[in-house]
Amino acid sequence: MFGIRAGCSFIQSLATAAVRPKFPSRTICHALRTSLSTRNYATTSNFKNKKEEAIASFDHVEVEYKTYKPITPGIRHLKRPVNPHLYKGKPVRLLTVPLRRKGGRNSTGRITVRFRGGGHKRRVRVVDFMRTEPGEYDVVRIEYDPGRSAHIALITTRDPKAEGTAKWKYILAPEGLRAGDVVQSYRSGIPEDLHREVFGLQEETGDSAEEIDVAEVERRAKDKATTDALAVGILSGKTIKLGNCLPLRLIPTGTVIHCISLNPQGKAILVRSAGTFAQVLHHEEGGRYSHIRLQSGEIRKVLQSCVATVGKVSNAAWQGRSLGKAGRNRWLGWRPRVRGVAMNACDHPHGGGRGKSKSNKHPVSVWGWPTKGKRTRKPGPKGPKNSNKMVLKERPRGKEKRSGASSR
Repeated sequence: MFGIRAGCSFIQSLATAAVRPKFPSRTICHALRTSLSTRNYATTSNFKNKKEEAIASFDHVEVEYKTYKPITPGIRHLKRPVNPHLYKGKPVRLLTVPLRRKGGRNSTGRITVRFRGGGHKRRVRVVDFMRTEPGEYDVVRIEYDPGRSAHIALITTRDPKAEGTAKWKYILAPEGLRAGDVVQSYRSGIPEDLHREVFGLQEETGDSAEEIDVAEVERRAKDKATTDALAVGILSGKTIKLGNCLPLRLIPTGTVIHCISLNPQGKAILVRSAGTFAQVLHHEEGGRYSHIRLQSGEIRKVLQSCVATVGKVSNAAWQGRSLGKAGRNRWLGWRPRVRGVAMNACDHPHGGGRGKSKSNKHPVSVWGWPTKGKRTRKPGPKGPKNSNKMVLKERPRGKEKRSGASSR
């Protein structure tokens, strides 16, 4: 039996030698071709955002996208960010409300917002932009939110008596926040135990009743200033952590922040989109304001009693996605956007006429406002007097933006 097997293997070796190609170069090419990794239905590829390359602190960030083998035209150009850390289940129903769509119509049935309508059924995730409750909160998971570009984080309090919405909350997830992390809000003030830990030694030491000279008073004042500065540094080290919410006066200069409020008792309204961040530039000594540079490059004054969250908004790869087909845009609730030159003269200033022409008119909107770069309002220092006193420097526009003045 073994002799038969040996004879068969010998015959197979002779057959393979007979059909072996005469040209070794083709054999090498075939070997190289087979050694390459085959492309599956979905693959991932690395891309770097140009804006992130200019920022030294985010140079190490590499964005991954998922692309698909083009077996259909709808997925040929489809490109999605890879987020394996997202929770794949449903949201907490207690923290959601149904979204009632109106298709861009007002109460009289007239279209006030064009190109809206349809789309998939949604439930709005109720995100806590106030962060008024103190105490430590544990991050349970990171979730996808169909109503915004950023991801959201489900957090729960450590208070065993809390129930319902007091126990569970949604917040905007900063970049790098993961399940198991701990976040805390200092909007209502510094906790007593932390205050006692940092400033307790200073309160215990008091001046004696005996008289001291002026030199001793100056020396003690300098020592107290040094001790206060050291205590503030220790306090910043304990509070400046990813996802913590605290007043601007407690945030050191140079810190990256998001979710900024403009009212000390109001909710966060600035820097909430995916991948955006602001930066604290300066605190006015003895003043009321802090200077903040926003994502657009604008520098404005914000009250030091207003709050902000430490970190950069998550899902920075959202800007590089590609929907791949028009139908996917309809699923998101957007209807086709019609060009003005394709309309009739009664529907748009560019409409009517013979052929594709807007009759040598300047570009305007459907209401006749100048568009495509024409400024219709001028807030800030270059605008009317007292138009916006809080803006110290406007965002770069036109030549200033193209020259790279907005790069940070």
